[in-house]
Amino acid sequence: MPSRPGVPRSGCPRRSSPSWPRTTQAQVSRIERGAITPTLPVLERLARALDADLEVTLKAL
Repeated sequence: MPSRPGVPRSGCPRRSSPSWPRTTQAQVSRIERGAITPTLPVLERLARALDADLEVTLKAL
């Protein structure tokens, strides 16, 4: 798959990219490790920065 400008092969935009959300690398790392649960606005910013759709599903317990 060809890479988009500003997006390395890993799929994560470079911090210098204007589309990068107001989220620190440390916060992204904690989200990836499962150490914190991101808020919906943070997930929306990350999805926008990755040019991805965010789909949220609520299920009854």
